[in-house]
Amino acid sequence: MSTQQKLIDSARYLIQTRGYNGFSYADVAEEVQVRKASIHHHFPTKADLALAVVEESRSGIVEQTRLLADGTFDPTQKLLFYTGYWEKCIADATAPFCVAGMLAAELPSLPENLAEAVRAHFRDLSRWLETILTKGAQVGVFQLRGAASTEAEAFMSIVYGAMLTARAYGEPAKFAEVVRSGLERLITHPKS
Repeated sequence: MSTQQKLIDSARYLIQTRGYNGFSYADVAEEVQVRKASIHHHFPTKADLALAVVEESRSGIVEQTRLLADGTFDPTQKLLFYTGYWEKCIADATAPFCVAGMLAAELPSLPENLAEAVRAHFRDLSRWLETILTKGAQVGVFQLRGAASTEAEAFMSIVYGAMLTARAYGEPAKFAEVVRSGLERLITHPKS
């Protein structure tokens, strides 16, 4: 793994656990075992480093959106993949909170280019969820109570709220409980 990738990975974890304003280049240098000058060589400012973290996350969402057009489509499986990823990461503390979620909480204090990247992350995620929900409704798997865009943002809010609940209680299992409830509201149940 390159030094640049190690720096991004370190910054990701520090943002997830402390937030943008809670870490410094000294923290990254200590974790990666490099001098601060080396970090500045790759990322002139802390905002540049955080931006690289956000852009890496966004590229994953864009790739997942592209994959929706390929192969068979099981909308429930797609949502379970998304929520299952976070459930595992929260349970084993590899990614205890979404980096964009942590940064969104600090939005007023972020440099504008970083704040815009965070907003773009949420727009990308919302569009991905909207596509899944729309296709799921078309095949009768999901019952949407409003516009697909609104339902996507509501589901996204449930996921981020579940992250916050799990963190607040110090109980990773709370994430799955809250998300399962949100999924249940979407799934169409046959009438008896």
